[in-house]
Amino acid sequence: MSAGPPAPEAPRDREPRLGWLAREVEEELPQLRLISCEVRVERSEPVTARCPRDVQARLQALSNRFHGARAIGIRREPVPAAYRVFFRQIGLDPDVVRTPIEEAVRERMLRGGFLPGELLEDVLLIALLDTGIPVWALAAETVDGPLGIRSSVEGERLGRSADTPPLPAGRLVIADASAPLAILFGELAPAHRPLASTRELTLFAVAVAGVPGLYAEEALWSAQAALEQP
Repeated sequence: MSAGPPAPEAPRDREPRLGWLAREVEEELPQLRLISCEVRVERSEPVTARCPRDVQARLQALSNRFHGARAIGIRREPVPAAYRVFFRQIGLDPDVVRTPIEEAVRERMLRGGFLPGELLEDVLLIALLDTGIPVWALAAETVDGPLGIRSSVEGERLGRSADTPPLPAGRLVIADASAPLAILFGELAPAHRPLASTRELTLFAVAVAGVPGLYAEEALWSAQAALEQP
């Protein structure tokens, strides 16, 4: 007798959800929050393809909003200022290692605008520019359970690939149940980055003290809506 068709895959949770914090992180940085959601890419283009015209038009409009005095004074706005304070808390000099929004605006000034690139990176850039909240994307099939923030253990690797160099102890990382997948405000593990064939994404945003959690949810929603439209 035929076993019948396979059961359909359970739908991923596309509502924003709060990530976990390791105890030592929560004690030192109690207002730090990680919020994530799942996205099914419905656009016909691969996420690594050149961004389509509607995304290019949004970048052009944002280029016109971020120029002159706005670009120079961005660090004094409430949300960018909160990230500058947090960078100092974790030992980063925001005048050397720029916060995501300041780095994006600096690139706009150097290049004369927000120039189109790949679909996914431009959708995440638009979410950042609209809200001030940085958003990152992982290939969902490479993520093992809920995401959270913890300190790295001496010698463990970034991601589940043996090719990456070992991390030092005490580095703040975004992790799932079994491995660190990204350095907080730093690089993603190469083996967990979305590829041209990736259609399911895990998006995550990091909110710090002084930044309402709703802002992070709005940033995720912005990226989610842009990727889920056919």
